Amino acid sequence: MPRFRLSAYITTTFGVEDWRGFRLCGMDEVGRGAFAGPLVAAAVVLPPGFRHPWLRDSKKLTAHQREVVAEEVHRRAVACAISEISTADINRHGLGWANVEVFRRLVAEVTADGYCCDGRLRIDAAHPVHCLVGGDDLVPQISAASIVAKVYRDALMRRLHLDAPVYHWASNKGYGAPVHRAAILAHGVHPEHRRVFIDNLLQLQLDLGPGIAAPQPQAPPQHPPPAEGPGRSEAPVCPPTSIPTRLIRGMLARLSQRGQTAASSRSAIGRITS
Repeated sequence: MPRFRLSAYITTTFGVEDWRGFRLCGMDEVGRGAFAGPLVAAAVVLPPGFRHPWLRDSKKLTAHQREVVAEEVHRRAVACAISEISTADINRHGLGWANVEVFRRLVAEVTADGYCCDGRLRIDAAHPVHCLVGGDDLVPQISAASIVAKVYRDALMRRLHLDAPVYHWASNKGYGAPVHRAAILAHGVHPEHRRVFIDNLLQLQLDLGPGIAAPQPQAPPQHPPPAEGPGRSEAPVCPPTSIPTRLIRGMLARLSQRGQTAASSRSAIGRITS
């Protein structure tokens, strides 16, 4: 496979001759697969010749490295913008809509000669957007955007953790870690949870028939809870569950009618809690 060259990418993709003066806006999102919290994306236009030894896909960096690079990008970037789609809007319009809308907003906000992002999306924005698979590790502008978005969202999830510490968002950042999934089943859901993921999680609780109580908050003996974070004896610092028990029971009853067996139910639950 030929080596990726930014100069060739710009001249070929955007049809320009002098790629050095081309203001390329790179964009990337973070939080698409999270159970909770907003979807965040950033857009960055770097100055000519910008270099940093840690400028790469944010997932390949430590938290400290990301914070160092993000600070440098904010200080030196020609343009840098962050957009977020709230959990309420994700629940209202869907994650597919949110994943496109967040980039539409950034294109409208940032002035550049061309726009690109990581992935395979089709983005109908004010200006054409080229999507490149693996772009967050190939195009410096996309790498910078991925780092800026990740640092911003991680800080946001740490703040949300203060309101609902039982979910351990400070450490899992809203993703589906075992301790997060166990907390959802034990304490119910928070307004910052995304319904599509929570519904899927509840559907796997097929051992519960109508009239059976929800799982108790303690963890199974073979999987003790982590030492850090608030204990399970604490009352949840969050509003009451927004999914009533009667709805959970109805969902489980409908799934049972589809021919799901108790054996597959126990297997599914074992995968969740393992």
